[in-house]
Amino acid sequence: MSRAFTNVALFGKPRAENIREPLMAIARIVESVGAKVMFDVATRDHVKANQYDGHSVPAIGQAADVAIVLGGDGTMLGIARQLAPHQVPLIGINHGRLGFMTDVSIDQIAEALVPMLRGVYETDRRTLLDGEIQHAGKATFNAAALNDIVVSRGVTGGMVEYTVRVDGATMYNQRADAVIVATPTGSTAYALSADGPILYPSLAGLLLVPVAPQTLSNRPIVLNDDVTIEIEITDERDAMAHFDMQSYEKLAPGDIVRVKRSVHVATLLHPVGYNFFATLRQKLHWSVMPSDRHSRG
Repeated sequence: MSRAFTNVALFGKPRAENIREPLMAIARIVESVGAKVMFDVATRDHVKANQYDGHSVPAIGQAADVAIVLGGDGTMLGIARQLAPHQVPLIGINHGRLGFMTDVSIDQIAEALVPMLRGVYETDRRTLLDGEIQHAGKATFNAAALNDIVVSRGVTGGMVEYTVRVDGATMYNQRADAVIVATPTGSTAYALSADGPILYPSLAGLLLVPVAPQTLSNRPIVLNDDVTIEIEITDERDAMAHFDMQSYEKLAPGDIVRVKRSVHVATLLHPVGYNFFATLRQKLHWSVMPSDRHSRG
């Protein structure tokens, strides 16, 4: 059993409707176990919880023991990237659609949160990526990602042409709609829809997945997570680099997107008994058999 939390930050999905009631319920639960509520200022203002002080993300990073995030995986991605340098763990409450990372459901809030806030939980550390764009040999853009960094074709359409190097060694030259560098967490996101494998969350690996490659034999590959991956744009067509699909930067011919494992990790907390395979069964409907009326005789 770990120590109980004393300063608990609350984040809600930006501009979402119908989140005031569950957020206020979470705040009451936090107070019921003797902890202090620290509302993210944007969340506080959105739900008009004026009885609470609002705090900036840096202030929360300095003072909070844990952050509770009410939203979907997209909300969790954004908060996780911001709080990872501060080593603030996260509890995800699902108010979105799929919810791979926000695994506590709304109707389980009281049942799950009380013991977790008192120090009874399971810890799950997730790899982050550091991405850098180099133009003419100089770094011009940096961003982190928890799911993936994607190099894709730009607004003009057509395939993007690129060269992939791993620790300086050329892997291949390719034309494709995109190429994805994903963490184990991101293996159940865009990479999964591009026929990539699912990586167990604690696996020390990175996933490289081409999207609709021109060379049909080009397949996803899993690499050690201590390598540096470089993707160089080799065609005149415009291209884009996306970071968790929440920030992006245009790429020019000759630009290099350099990706490596971050020194920071995102720490997710789960109720005792959390099981990744149960999450896969629930979210991806594994083990569901066709009904008799849909089966063929």
